[in-house]
Amino acid sequence: MPARILILNGPNLNLLGKREPAIYGTGTLADIERLCVNHGHRLGLEIDFRQSNHEGELVGWIHEALAEDCIGIIINAGAYTHTSVALHDALKAVGKPVMEVHLSNIHQREDFRHRSYISPVARGVICGCGADGYKFAIDALAPTGAQAEK
Repeated sequence: MPARILILNGPNLNLLGKREPAIYGTGTLADIERLCVNHGHRLGLEIDFRQSNHEGELVGWIHEALAEDCIGIIINAGAYTHTSVALHDALKAVGKPVMEVHLSNIHQREDFRHRSYISPVARGVICGCGADGYKFAIDALAPTGAQAEK
C-alpha cells in the first residue's frame, strides 16, 4: 500500500477560479487536486485531498490522520490560518509532519494575514507559488526514495 499524504483545504477554497482571480489565479480546486494526485502518483504516493468551510470538520480530518497513519499533512487553512487555535492544537496533538501552503504571498497582503497559527507546528511554509506550492509541499513530505525517483 503506498504511503498517504492528507491535503486539507479550508474555507472559500472551493471558490477558486471565481474568487479574486487576480490574487488566486483562474485555476479551480479540482485543478489543484488533479495536480496533486498526479504528482503524488509519480512519486508512488496516495493523495487524500479534501476541502471544508467548517473548522470542526477540518479538526476531525486531522484526527483521522493519526488513526489512518498517513505520513504527513499539507494544509491550506485559508482564513483559519490566522484565527484557529483549534487547528493549531489538532495538528500539534496528532504529531504528523505538516506543510502549510498558501497560493498567494500572505506577507504581501493585509497585516492580519501575516500571523499564522499553523506555522508554529509546521515543518515548512510555502506561500506565493500558486498551485505549484502544493507540489513543493508533497516533495517536502515524500520519503527520500520517492523524491529520488522523479
